[in-house]
Amino acid sequence: MLKFITHRPLWLNLLIGLLLALVVFFIFVFSLNWITHHNEAKTVPSVAGKSLSEAESILDKAGFEVEIQDSIYVDTAPPMRVLRQVPEDGEVVKVNRTVYLTINRAVPPMVEMPNLVGFSFRSAEMELANMGLRVGDTTYKADFARNSVLEQRFKGDIIRAGTKIRMGSSISFVLGTGVGNEKFIVPSLIGMTYCAARALIESRGLVMGPPIAPGIIDTCLAFIYKQNPERFDEEKKLQYIRTGQTIDVWLQIDKPVTDSLSVPLEEH
Repeated sequence: MLKFITHRPLWLNLLIGLLLALVVFFIFVFSLNWITHHNEAKTVPSVAGKSLSEAESILDKAGFEVEIQDSIYVDTAPPMRVLRQVPEDGEVVKVNRTVYLTINRAVPPMVEMPNLVGFSFRSAEMELANMGLRVGDTTYKADFARNSVLEQRFKGDIIRAGTKIRMGSSISFVLGTGVGNEKFIVPSLIGMTYCAARALIESRGLVMGPPIAPGIIDTCLAFIYKQNPERFDEEKKLQYIRTGQTIDVWLQIDKPVTDSLSVPLEEH
C-alpha cells in the first residue's frame, strides 16, 4: 500500500487527495436533505386533554418523538392527562421532531399546612389557593375579630401548621362573628375553676382569652383569682360586655376568697 502511494509523483497524490475530499464533500451536501428531512414538514396534532398513552400513540403515528418534560398536579384534571404540549397543536415542524408533554400527576403531592389562624377569611382563602388547597365548610364562633380565622380544621379535626396533607384537600374554617349587639353584665369568675368559667362564658357568646398561669400544669382545675375586665369599675359600678368580646383570667392552685358582691350572670 505504501509503495502504491510513493511510486507516484507528490503532485499526483495531492490531486487524488483533493478529488477524494471533493467527492466526500458533495456526498455529504447532497445527503443533507435526506438526513434533515428538508422540505418534509408536518402539522403537530393536538393531544392536550388526552391520556398519556393516547397522546403517545397519536404523535407516534404522526411521525413525532415524545418526551415527558414535566408533571404537575391540577385537581380539576384526571390523572396522567396531557396538560400542555410543546410545540403547540397546529404548528408546522419537521418530521421526527420531539414533542414535549406536561402531564397531570397520578398522585397529588404532599404540601405543608400553613398557619392561617388570625388571617382574614379572604387572605386565608388566597393562601390556600396558592398552596393548592381548597376551602371547605365555614362555621362561626363568637369572637370580636369578625371574619377572622379562629380555627383551621381538616376532616373535622384541628390541623396544625406544618402538617403534611395532599394537595387538593379541603380545609374548613371557624370564623369570628364580631362583637354582637347583645350586652351582659361582666360575670364574676373569681373563685371558679378555669374549665367551669370557660363553659359559662362561652355559653353566652363570650370568649375566654389564653389563661395566665405560670407554673400551673393542670389549668382546667386551677382557680381564677383575677380577671379583666372586672365586674365593677373603680367607682364600684357594674361593667358591661358584648357577645364576641374577650375576658382574660389569671389562675392559681388555691381557691381565692370570693367577692361577696358577686352575683350570677345577668342580661341587660
